[in-house]
Parts: sequence; structure tokens; C-alpha cells
Amino acid sequence: MGSRSDPTTDPALRSWVPVREGSDFPIQNLPYGVFRREAGDPGGIGVAIGDSILDLAPLAGEGLFDDSIPRPRALEAPSFEGVLALGRPTWRKLRGRISELLSAGSREIRDVPGLGERVLVPLDQADLALPVAVRNYVDFYSSLEHASNMGRMFRPDAEPLLPNWRHLPVGYHGRAGTVVVSGTPVVRPWGQTKDDDDSAPSWEPTRMLDIELEVGFFTGAGNQLGTPIPIQTAGDHIFGLVLVNDWSARDIQRWEYQPLGPFLGKSFATSISPWVVTLDALEPYRMAGPVQDPEPLPYLRADDASAFDIELEVGLSSAAMSERGFSPHVVSRTNFRSLYWSMAQQLAHATSNGATAGPGDLFASGTISGADPSSYGSLLELSWRGTRPLVLPDGSKRAFLEDGDTVVMRGWCGDGRERPRIGFGELTGTIVPALADHLADGRPTIQSPRE
Repeated sequence: MGSRSDPTTDPALRSWVPVREGSDFPIQNLPYGVFRREAGDPGGIGVAIGDSILDLAPLAGEGLFDDSIPRPRALEAPSFEGVLALGRPTWRKLRGRISELLSAGSREIRDVPGLGERVLVPLDQADLALPVAVRNYVDFYSSLEHASNMGRMFRPDAEPLLPNWRHLPVGYHGRAGTVVVSGTPVVRPWGQTKDDDDSAPSWEPTRMLDIELEVGFFTGAGNQLGTPIPIQTAGDHIFGLVLVNDWSARDIQRWEYQPLGPFLGKSFATSISPWVVTLDALEPYRMAGPVQDPEPLPYLRADDASAFDIELEVGLSSAAMSERGFSPHVVSRTNFRSLYWSMAQQLAHATSNGATAGPGDLFASGTISGADPSSYGSLLELSWRGTRPLVLPDGSKRAFLEDGDTVVMRGWCGDGRERPRIGFGELTGTIVPALADHLADGRPTIQSPRE
């Protein structure tokens, strides 16, 4: 793991690139992403700094990373997997070099004629792409408060938690091919639903479209098949974190999930934020996690602090609010530090049977809910299964999402003053209407997704 004395996280550090007060991207952050300058551009790897993106490919072409990483050409690729494969010592050297190039006293970029103009791209002039071509996707169920709320709603006469929950990080394998970058529209999915025990199943667009506020991490150089990742070294395999919205069709999920768990009610879309915030940038905000009772089995025990103090927020706008220029209405505020099962425990458990993890694998936390009702991480909880609808500023009510609704998630550490603000940027998604029934006239038709 990184050190709290890491010079790249020094609060006094400043950049020669302008960084406005309150920015998510001061020099202490330096998150990675993939961006395109224009349509048809294959994309390139960049680092966010203030309101700009530092394009790493031209810098690699100038030889400015030759002493930092063994394969500088990995920085000239249109995707990030090559960097993920390099491992933690190289990640740390590369981060240190980027910080050095951007530090206030550095002239290495500015002294090369025209280089500064070539490598700094205004954020508002770039299209942000999926930062990693997701290879595998696992979603956990690691919030004690969320799991307890779900138990109280759906098993009111039984213990809220199932017997295994406090002994292992429960999870399921999701669908990597439907992980999308922030801003991608979410098409309301069709599915099979069933209202009650006496009714027959029906085929219809979901009526209970929900959000799940989560944080995910990408792994880098991984393990050999058959060789678990020990919890003591699990952090060395974690490159960085993203915000995750695991969109959920609750009525589809409710009918299909027994006996094998989530399937089509989850697999239609999962949105992630475009910037990957490195674990090293978050080290100053590391802290002890919740006390675990009973004590986990030895393969899940860790001595070091395993939680991170990341503030999380969910905003919701109706179509009418967006048209009138209203800001998203904040419906939830919570914190990542409350997560019962840590990232290290999640990764150690996921590979404990010898399963592999490697560059491009995404592991998500599951819905993050706090103890207070205002800190719940899903509409299912916030509206308590629809019995307490939320009221938006335009007077409309929400138990679940309607077409045209936009969800905005944010996450950050620090206050931007004494402690640098390490932010993730925004994670957004807008709900668009379901496609026409592809079997409406009895014959299958091919439908194109809405633009």
C-alpha cells in the first residue's frame, strides 16, 4: 500500500496548470481516463488536472517517461489495460513522474516549444470514454445497512441477514459487456415480472427501475489460475477506484432471483465514472473500517486499516427539472467508510478458490447505505419499497425512476482546503423509454438502441 508520506499527496503541492478552488482534480489526485479529441479519434490515455486533461501519448513520444516505466509505448495506446498490467511499483513511479512534470517548479513541458499546447486538452472539449475495456465484472453485497434493509423489507418475520452474510463477502458475477461510461443513456429494459402468487408472469418494460450507489475498483497484474491472492497483498493488485451505478429492475429481479440470484434484472446496464482515482491518491484518507463480529476466518483477516473516507452523494432530476435548468435534487448522502467488507477482503475472497483477477477486472461494492434513512443508496430503500415516495422540487414524486429522469452520483475525499479534494467527477445516466416489443406482431424484429 502507499505511504501517507508520499510526496505526490503533499497538501502543499501546487501545479503550473491552473486548478480552480473546489476542483475534483488537484495535483494530489491525478486520476487516469481515456478521452477522444473528436469523433473518429481512437482515443488516448489522459490524466485529469484542474479543468484540463494531460495527454500522455505525446509526452511518451518525447521520451519523458523512458525512465519511469519499462514499456513507455503502453501510454500511447487507446486503452488502459497495458498500464494496468505493469504492477504497483511501476504505477507508483509513473504517478510520481506525472506529478513531477506538473509541479509548479517544473519546466520540462513548458520549455519544449508548443508541447504544452499539444498535451493539455480542455475537459469541456473532450469526449470521455470507458476507461478500461472491462474483462470481468463482479458485484458484491458488502453494506451491512443495505443488506439489513433488504432483509427487513422482504423477510419481515425473519432475521434480516442470511446466516452466511457476516462470514463472507456475498457477490455475483455480472455482465462485463454492459458496463458503460458515464453519460451513456440507459434504455428501460423489458423483462418477465410477476405481481403476486396468484397471477401469471407477464412480459413488459420494468416498472421498478432503480439505482444502486456503489464504488468499484480495477485490478492490475493479477494471479495465476489456482493461486489465490492473499489478503495481506490484495492491495498491491488494486489500481484505483471508480463510482458505480448498478441499475436494477426490481420487479424483474424479484421474480427471477431464486434460486440462483441476480440475472436479467441487473445485466442490462452498469454505469461507471470516467476517471479512475488511484489507490495512492486515496491513501491519506485511509481509516479503520467497521468492527466485524464474528471475526472473519483467517484468510479474510487483515491487520491494516482497510476503509477510505469517501463522501458519496446521489442527485435526481426529472425531465421537467432538467428542462427548467434545476440542479439535481440530492436524495442521498453517505460514506464509503461504512462498508462492512473491505476491498481487500472482496478480492481475497473472489480469488480464494483459485479464480483469477487481472488487468481490466472490475469489482464493485454493492449498494452503499448508511444507518440514517437519508443515507440509503437505492430508491428501493429511500422510498421503502414505494411506501414513502420522494418528492422532487417540481412537485413530482418518485418511488422508482421514470423516463427522462437523470441520476447524478458524486464522490470525493477532503474539504479542498486543509485536505486536498480528491474527487471522482460526475457519474450520470438518463433513462430513455423502452424499445418497442421485438415480438409485438409475433415476428422477431431487430431494434436499434435509441441515440
